[in-house]
Amino acid sequence: QVQLVESGGGLVQPGGALRLSCLASGFTEDYYAIGWFRQAPGKEREGVICISNSGNRTYYADSVKGRFTISSDNAKNTVDLQMYSLKSEDTAVYYCAASPYGCLGRPEIEMYDYWGQGTQVTVSS
Repeated sequence: QVQLVESGGGLVQPGGALRLSCLASGFTEDYYAIGWFRQAPGKEREGVICISNSGNRTYYADSVKGRFTISSDNAKNTVDLQMYSLKSEDTAVYYCAASPYGCLGRPEIEMYDYWGQGTQVTVSS
């Protein structure tokens, strides 16, 4: 059974940092990318970052470029999202998802087959 489980969300002050982790298990075939999406209250879910299975290819949306970093550890089956300089507009539920199509650009929901349950990130003073 394929599972993606996010962890590491919480409350942080503006300008602070937070690290999210996505643990993947149960894959019986190769997946080609892990993406991070977020959904703010009243807004649509948007893809912000992805990384290829090899770790050689990444994509960052302009809204997070320079502040967020994605990394993978295939031995541990984890993909981490390190977030710095957090802003109130980063407040959202963050989801990791797996795609068989690779990290080709901005993650699109329809390209991702498996999803985690989400973890809440709240940036507030």
